[in-house]
Amino acid sequence: MYDIAIVGAGPAGAMLARLVAKKYKVLLIDKRDLSNENFNKSIVKCCGGLLAPDAQQIIARLGLGLPKKILVDPQLFTVRTMDLTNNLERYYQRFYFNMDREKFDRWLVSLIPDNVDKRFNSIYKSFKRNGDYFDITYTKERKKYTEKAKILIGADGGNSKIRKSTFKDNLLPDKYISIQEWFKIKESLPYFTAIFDEETSDFYSWIIPKGDYILLGAALDIENSPNKKFNNLKNKLKNKGFNLDNKIKREGAFIYRPKSIRQLFTGKGNIAFIGEAAGAISPSSAEGFSYALKSALYLSESLEHGLDGFMNRYKRKMRKLKFNILLKNLKSPGMYNPTIRKMVMKSGLESMGVEKY
Repeated sequence: MYDIAIVGAGPAGAMLARLVAKKYKVLLIDKRDLSNENFNKSIVKCCGGLLAPDAQQIIARLGLGLPKKILVDPQLFTVRTMDLTNNLERYYQRFYFNMDREKFDRWLVSLIPDNVDKRFNSIYKSFKRNGDYFDITYTKERKKYTEKAKILIGADGGNSKIRKSTFKDNLLPDKYISIQEWFKIKESLPYFTAIFDEETSDFYSWIIPKGDYILLGAALDIENSPNKKFNNLKNKLKNKGFNLDNKIKREGAFIYRPKSIRQLFTGKGNIAFIGEAAGAISPSSAEGFSYALKSALYLSESLEHGLDGFMNRYKRKMRKLKFNILLKNLKSPGMYNPTIRKMVMKSGLESMGVEKY
């Protein structure tokens, strides 16, 4: 019998497993084999791999430092903001750690103590309540297994199977499809590019340099011809001088955008959610690392005083994230309303000049 079963070993799940391992017997399930450098790369999460300042602060608070091996050139100090709707461009100083997302996930998993039972290359299937505990079923190499746990944690991402199957009436965040393509380039770009274009999306698109590649991605309306919109965006960027001829690969994932704090769901009873499964992600930038790590930290702190009453303690702590998401939504019109964005960018507020290289 496990005290805690965690489904999903991304940043939220891996960090929670590390933080509660001293006090509890923990089971961690993930479809990837994160202990193996040569695991199936086709199931690597589609992600830009930028660690923003808020996430850096949580890493520091947890007493950790990023190993050099997970970093990717170049490290980024500038955001190039392109408003294709208003034909405006500005540069803003920001600092991001540019990372290899797969190596970042494996590094976090490597920090988990050995007493945590890690079931990698395993697919969570379902759970069933059995009195005061759960029977949790998963498959590995086509064999079915069942384990018992007192608490079930959904750390299985924005498309959380646990949340959707168990709390169907709960309000989910707005859903987008993220399409991202990798392109081989000759000269690396020195900045992260944020792209706003009303014809493409009411969210945003991005270009991120990764060594000899650039990643072009966009958050798109699933119901409104996402592939066509993405191809139109590529044509616009080619006309702006971007070399997008040598495509290497294409990735996709769902992105959930909480436009209301009612869409942030911590869980109920002995089922809790962290990270994107809880709807904890920035509604203005889709940044998720800091929310994943914070929610894992808050849940671990809530469990320090025992299993009884942990959910109420967790809900109280998560008010901080709810307030953060509320503020981000209040800020969003300055980014996503074309008229307001035009006024802000034309003012040059907080922007800087950049020498063309």
